Amino acid sequence: MRDRLAALALLTMLATPATAAWTAAWTPAWAAEPLAICLDEDRPPLSAHRKGKPDSGFDVLLAQAIAERMGRQLRIQWFESKLDEDSSPQLEANALLSDGRCSLVGGYALTTDALVKPGMKTARLPDFSGATRDDHRRRVALGVLAPTKPYVYSPMTVVLGPKARERKVADIGDLAGLRLAIESGSLGDAILMTFDKGKLIDNITHLVPGRDDLLGALNRGDYDATLIDLARYDAHRAAHPDTAITASGYYYPIGANRGYVGLDGDPALIEGVNTALTDLAAEGRIAEFGKQAGLTYLPPREPAILGDVWTKIIQR
Repeated sequence: MRDRLAALALLTMLATPATAAWTAAWTPAWAAEPLAICLDEDRPPLSAHRKGKPDSGFDVLLAQAIAERMGRQLRIQWFESKLDEDSSPQLEANALLSDGRCSLVGGYALTTDALVKPGMKTARLPDFSGATRDDHRRRVALGVLAPTKPYVYSPMTVVLGPKARERKVADIGDLAGLRLAIESGSLGDAILMTFDKGKLIDNITHLVPGRDDLLGALNRGDYDATLIDLARYDAHRAAHPDTAITASGYYYPIGANRGYVGLDGDPALIEGVNTALTDLAAEGRIAEFGKQAGLTYLPPREPAILGDVWTKIIQR
């Protein structure tokens, strides 16, 4: 009996290194590294990074759950996307990924024009946590983006000021006669300006993004209505519980799903994230994350990637 036990122990000792070597050989190199995800530091209730406060938001909760499912530590690379006419979310995301700041960018609008090969070879990095003076100056060679499956639907909604809060809105045409405010160069600007061959143009006031306070002006009663991303209204409502503006309940029929994007050279990562998203959605956890973050959560809709958005808007 003693000889048999000794032989068994010897076999176990010999097998252990071989098993470890086999596991290492079949484990992707990135599996032992933290999962680095870039998130916008100022996009509540999707994501928020504030000095002296814990990180928060729907995308933070989701990123933590995905990293856990993949058996990896999470590292969030925070960046700042400026709201102005010259900013390009597509180039900012591509530059962050191509520079190796992260492997995924979260909360990315999945449209065909946002996923095409960039028309320029290089771009500047957005401001990001830990950036140096040299980082602000240099340009990054761009790659090609690859999307995951979507995890949330992000529509535009009409928000009403205090003087128009009783207005029933079932279509953009119901805004006729109201004082409309919109940020120049935004998607809402294109929708309102082109509606019914310019029917609303005379009632539209353009504000400068990043300088004028659109929702503040609406709250004061300076204007009667605007058209913005639903998550942006959620953020205003959370920050100003006593706000005088109200959601109309109307969603513009052309909206975009949001998901992650990485670079097309890492299909295994995209596949792993898609598996995690499928499982989390089936368990109802993604919707729960939205509730926890104060986001009006709407599940993804078909088509997964919205195409020809500008043509669709102009033809309506």
